[in-house]
Amino acid sequence: MKKPIVFSLVRDQSMFMTAIMSLLTFLSVLALGVALSIGTGVARWNTQWNLFATVQVMDNAKAEKTEKIIASQADKIESVSKISPSQMQDLMEPWISGGNILKNYLPQMWEIQFKTKKDLETVGKEISQHARFLTHATALKSSTSAGWKMILMSSFILALTLGAIGICISYIARNTAMLHRRELEILNQIGASDNFIARQMQIIVARICISATTIGFIAAAPVLLLIISTAHSARVGLMAMLGLSGAGWFTLLLLPVLIVVFSIWVTRRTTIKILQNS
Repeated sequence: MKKPIVFSLVRDQSMFMTAIMSLLTFLSVLALGVALSIGTGVARWNTQWNLFATVQVMDNAKAEKTEKIIASQADKIESVSKISPSQMQDLMEPWISGGNILKNYLPQMWEIQFKTKKDLETVGKEISQHARFLTHATALKSSTSAGWKMILMSSFILALTLGAIGICISYIARNTAMLHRRELEILNQIGASDNFIARQMQIIVARICISATTIGFIAAAPVLLLIISTAHSARVGLMAMLGLSGAGWFTLLLLPVLIVVFSIWVTRRTTIKILQNS
């Protein structure tokens, strides 16, 4: 036999609370999804460029020594390509004028992909004695830094939204207790325990939160996919690396569950505190 619920919210109040919790869940899922997507993008970005380096040298004698070092370390190198003067001139011509004079001031350059990070460090130390050795990870550090800053901002928004959820749940519990003050007095008089009353409040909040978090997640998922798709349309840079793995989607699915559990916990603490102060 189904047990009756002692407390209940009026229809308008229940709809309002559901709408607020749906919106907050939507924002929470969106904030976490963006943070996870950018985190995945940063990881992919670092992995992509972690083994690449550029070698630059102006002096011809040092260039010969550098080329010999590169040839002697072939077992540590995945691929190497020397940038021709014409290619460099094409790259630099929009910024530097001078026509044929420009080629006299261009360095000799190699683009190298190493097999492991240790190989990059070992060969890099040797080459650095004769030429400028610049890792792509170092050159693109500003992009990675921007990605981490965006993750921090998304995490901050998530923390604010979860705080707002806690405040709303506390308000729901207090408001329900005020509406049912007479029932609380009667329950106290007949000897109902605080745990029993808190459990009744938790049932109300759990029902609202389960409906609201489901709605919020369903609304946030397509928006998040649209954001990732729009980022991929850039085709270059860190934004093109954004994405969500299976673990990322699993984490997003866990968030509504955690919100429900958190809401039930806040309801219990708030209700017990109200009963102890009454």
